[in-house]
Amino acid sequence: MEDLKKKSLITKVIHAGGRVDKQYGAVATPIYQTSTFEFESTDHGSKIATGESDGYIYTRWGNPTINALEENVAILEGGYGGIATSSGMGAVTTVYFTFLSAGSHMVGTAAVYASSRLIMESEFSRFGVEYSFVDTSNVENIKKAIRKNTKLLYIETPANPTIALTDIKKCVEIAREHNLVLVVDNTFATPILQRPLEMGADVVLHSVTKGINGHTDVVGGILIPKNKELHEKLRKTMKSLGCNMDPHQAWLVQRGLKTIVMRVDYAQKNAQKVAEWLEKNSRVEWVRYPGLASHPQYELAKQQMDGPGTMISFELKGGVEAGKKLMNSVKLCHLAVSLGGIESLIQHPASMTHVKTAPEKRLEAGITDGLIRLSVGCEDVQDIITDLEQAMK
Repeated sequence: MEDLKKKSLITKVIHAGGRVDKQYGAVATPIYQTSTFEFESTDHGSKIATGESDGYIYTRWGNPTINALEENVAILEGGYGGIATSSGMGAVTTVYFTFLSAGSHMVGTAAVYASSRLIMESEFSRFGVEYSFVDTSNVENIKKAIRKNTKLLYIETPANPTIALTDIKKCVEIAREHNLVLVVDNTFATPILQRPLEMGADVVLHSVTKGINGHTDVVGGILIPKNKELHEKLRKTMKSLGCNMDPHQAWLVQRGLKTIVMRVDYAQKNAQKVAEWLEKNSRVEWVRYPGLASHPQYELAKQQMDGPGTMISFELKGGVEAGKKLMNSVKLCHLAVSLGGIESLIQHPASMTHVKTAPEKRLEAGITDGLIRLSVGCEDVQDIITDLEQAMK
């Protein structure tokens, strides 16, 4: 494992977390589809439970297949270890429960994944947790929002669905000054394009449903903390919540992860061409893509990302009605939520993923009613453009 950390990113993707099958010599990590594990003796079981000896007890606590995925993503992100969860929201909830309590306060990105915001506003607030969701692309907003009881700074960059970027290094400075835990949702970028722990963040979060798995067939999440102390705190919470990943689920995600470099690279090249085509299109009001010089944080994207990614937001002239006609007329792109899959997905946040967010809060976050979010896939780029063109007509 230590030697693997010195290898290139694509080598880490393929080999990190691999398990040697001493019994049969299987190259692929086996699926340990079991709920419980047998001990050699009572003393052996006690030593595993107290951490004196390596081993497994119960799949909610840990499992070799799940652990293989956790190690893989942890090595890619440069973290201490991973905590895989049953969904992206399992990861989000684990973070909130670990670092927040009654009377504490968090500052978060306003244009964050809708459920990450809604669960705070509707559920955690019932137990006395306070929150401020602000436009974190301007770090001055973060500084103004911090209170004496602030414990957590939770950012998503690029943000969902506005594709706004937040300066991770500046957030690290703010977090250190005020003794805050900095958590970065890195779902849009994946560790292939952005590694927040290398910039000083405390915890990285992913919905592995998206780019890490990449095949639109698994739901899951993962947390990667920077050190052992944070890892133990987060794993303890996850075990208590019972939102662990399933072994077969983990095996599928790791299989999808093997091709992430190729998938992201190809889809990103497609996204750049689609974004450039949209920007020149007379029917388009505006486009947001970090690979365009017109993006407000274009220079920041070049500094903290290894590529602009696969996500585009845009709005047509004619607003909501024009957008609905476009999305109802696509034939190649799928009208569906989620992102990061090998196929292109298009959706309308105001009526789909962010429909439960109050209209005034959506607008404050930059989520206009006419905003269209496009997750560019790995189809032939000309076919994607042709599909959008015919739908616009």
